[in-house]
Order: sequence, then C-alpha cells, then structure tokens
Amino acid sequence: MIEEEYIRLIFGLKLKQIRAEKNLSLFGLAKITGLSKSYLNEIEKGKKYPKRDKIILLAEALDATYDQMVSLKLDKNLAPIGEILQSRILKEIPLEIFGIKESNLIDIIAEAPLKVNAFISTLFEIAKHYNLTRESFFLAALRSYQEAHNNYFEDLELQVEKFAKAYSIDLSKKLKVEDLEEILIEEYGYTINNEELTTHKELIYLRSVFVQKSKTLLISKDADTSQRMFIYAKEIAYNYLEITDRLYTFSWIKFESFDQVLNNFFASYFAGALLIPRKELVKELKSIFEKKSFETQSFKALIAKFTDSPETFYQRLTNILPKDFNLKNIFFLRFNYKPERNDFQLTKELHITNLLEPHGNENNEHYCRRWISIKTLKEIPASKENHLFESQISSYNHTDNEYFVISSATKDPFRSGYYRSIALGIMISPHSQGKIQFLNNPEIKKRRVGVTCESCAMADCAERVVPPKKLERKLRNEATDKVVQSLMEKYG
Repeated sequence: MIEEEYIRLIFGLKLKQIRAEKNLSLFGLAKITGLSKSYLNEIEKGKKYPKRDKIILLAEALDATYDQMVSLKLDKNLAPIGEILQSRILKEIPLEIFGIKESNLIDIIAEAPLKVNAFISTLFEIAKHYNLTRESFFLAALRSYQEAHNNYFEDLELQVEKFAKAYSIDLSKKLKVEDLEEILIEEYGYTINNEELTTHKELIYLRSVFVQKSKTLLISKDADTSQRMFIYAKEIAYNYLEITDRLYTFSWIKFESFDQVLNNFFASYFAGALLIPRKELVKELKSIFEKKSFETQSFKALIAKFTDSPETFYQRLTNILPKDFNLKNIFFLRFNYKPERNDFQLTKELHITNLLEPHGNENNEHYCRRWISIKTLKEIPASKENHLFESQISSYNHTDNEYFVISSATKDPFRSGYYRSIALGIMISPHSQGKIQFLNNPEIKKRRVGVTCESCAMADCAERVVPPKKLERKLRNEATDKVVQSLMEKYG
C-alpha cells in the first residue's frame, strides 16, 4: 500500500511543476482559484492533500485534467525523486539515529525538486558506475553512524556490565567457551549442533547458522575457540538485548533491512565488550603507553591475554582509544589476500573522526605496497608464525600526516588458502604523543607511503607495481590548463 505522505508529496510536486510551467506564482494561483496562498503552499510541500472538489478547481485553473493531477506518475525530469521515494530507502534507514527527521528531507525535496532530482540522479549514476549494492549502501551508512559516535556506545558497555553482574561473570578474568555455552543452553534454551554444517559443501564458508524456530545453533566443526566464543557472545547479545530483527548466519549472507545491519553491529559490539572488558583493557593499555619504547612481544602478549583473534582485539581498540584516551584520529583496516592471485582486497575500514589515509577505492587501483598491513600479508604465507605482527610510522608523501600503524596478519579463519591482516593507525600529533610516550621515540621505524601506485609521486619506490597513470594524467591536465590560461592572458 502506497503511503499517504508519498501521495501528498507527489501531488505537491506535480502541482508546483504545472504551476511553474504556467508562469503562475502562488499568489496568482490563489487569486484564480480562491484558495488561500498558505493552503496552496502546504499542498505543494506535501503537508496537505486537497479534497476532490479542490483538485477539480485546481485542474481547471491550470488547464489540466483531473486524472493528470491525481496520477502518481511523474514527468521524466522528476522521475528519480519518485524512484527514491517508492524504493522506501528513506524508511529502511532509521534517519533518527543520525538526528534527521524524514519530514525535513520531504521539505527539502518539495522546496527545490529539480535540484534534488539532479542530485539523486547523480547518486544513481555513481552507484551504477561503482556497482554499489544495497548491502554496500547499508554498510556505508553504518560506518557513518559509528564514526558519528566515535565508535563508542555507553549504553552497550553498561549492558555488558549488567549482564556480567546478573550471571556472576568476573570480567577481570578471561572467559571460557564453556561458560558462554552453558548460558545459551541453560538460560536461553539453545541446542548446539556441531555436525550439520559440515555435511553441506555450500556452507563451508559459514561458521554458524541459527534456526530460530527450534533454537538450534549449528556451528562448523572448523570453527576455532575464538570464533566459537564470539558466536556465543553474539547470540547472548541478541537474547539479552531482546533483539528479534536479526541475522541468522555468521558470516552474513544478505541483509533484509538496515535495522538488521544495525542490530548485527550492536550484537557484535556487545560481544566484543564482553570478551574484552573495557576496564581491564584500559588498565593494560595505560601500562604499555607509559613506556618509552614500543615492545612488540608485550603487545602480542596483550592481545593473547584477551583473545586469540587479533581482529576482535583491534576492533575493541577502536571503541576504547577514542573514549578513554581521547585518540580520535584513528583508522581500522582489514585486508584479505590470496597468494596465487597476488590480489589485496580491502574488506573493512573505519575512520574516526575524519576520512583519513589510507582509504578504500573502487577503481581497481593498486594499494601502496609500503603499507605495513600489505607487508605483513605478503610475508605471512612463508612465515612459520601463526600471527605475524609489525609496526611502523607511515608518513604520507602527499600530506603532512603521519600515523603509528600496527598490523597483525594471520591465516583467514574462514577461507582455506587465504590470509588476512588487521591494521590500526593512530595519527601522530602533540596530543597523541602526550598520551603514548613511545611515539616520541626516534628509533621507531618510519616509511614514506602513498595511497595507490596510480596516484603516487614517489619516483624511487622499489615496491611500485604499476606506473602512476592517474597522477600523470592530472599533471598533464594541469600543464595544459596552464598554457591555456597564458593564451587567454596573451590574447585577451
């Protein structure tokens, strides 16, 4: 059923368009019809829908038919607005979490429909050009939501503490998988099945499936302890937080709505906060940050103290660093790598509080091989270590920005023959150097880096894999423009 406000808005857009084509002002239309200017203004803004007799009156005044006025079909130049309104995208994303009222957007559309239409058309073209899927759009919206809150959510932190108190869990000690499994079975009536998933070759990349009707949690036999812990913690979150609109697979296959994306994030946040308690982590980080030099083994030991999953640990750092250390200029990256293809794919990123370097691109450009996250990925297949960890200061050649970057590379826990690296970067500034003493150590390894080979100006880069085509094109256009400007001055 088409919603009333959509019908009101379409009618208002059509009325405004036809009135403009007749070169009539609102005042002029009011004089012809005998309707008040304020009433007509509310109709055009989609706030009121006239009764049949008023529509007939307006149609006669504008030399239009009744059917033309009430039809929901928009002219070509307004069609994209109709598409985005009918697509329900404004309904699928809970705008209130961004502090936006849908009525405000409706007012903007009604106020300048042609300009908004051009903007929407541009977005559609960009989406098609970059093969932007519905899921990609939802995930981008989620990242914006996380960044807007510095990726810290106090209410979820408090819920974890309440849960721990209610179930007599000591957050100062490392949880055991048996503890969480017992809660799922005894408290929430779950049945755990460790055999079924393995019998389906189509599900080899899934670690779990939850069957809601029977409360059966199917878990892959290949799931290691850290994965099982995280799955259990997420299931506890769904139950304890009373989330019903949820995903049923790990990893996700598809999202039905933005609410599912958001709820999946809330459950994951709860799980991370339960497995790596905030107070304990802050205490340990303060001890490391007070040291004059960065000790690799101490940091790896810190990760192992809380979890066997570097990704869970790094994700948790993105919650804690902005809140408890006021370190907000940070980024998080996850790369996947298959040696046979020599292909590095950025599969997850988060930037707090700005869009910092490095960032993902959709142009199939080659990420800088000097990034520590790429370096660890290239080395891990031949390494005897299960967890390859490195750090460096990355100095970006086209900006004044420098970041202390740590990276952990491991086998991909979900796909055979693949590897992944997790990287966390902290912008170096007087503030961060005051919080982290070892950032003042001149012995930290430093490297100049770029973003992609195609856009990089470093001429002496031994790691370059393709020429700087994008940069060369930019410089060529700038040189051409300079000559054109000189000709303009000469003959102007």
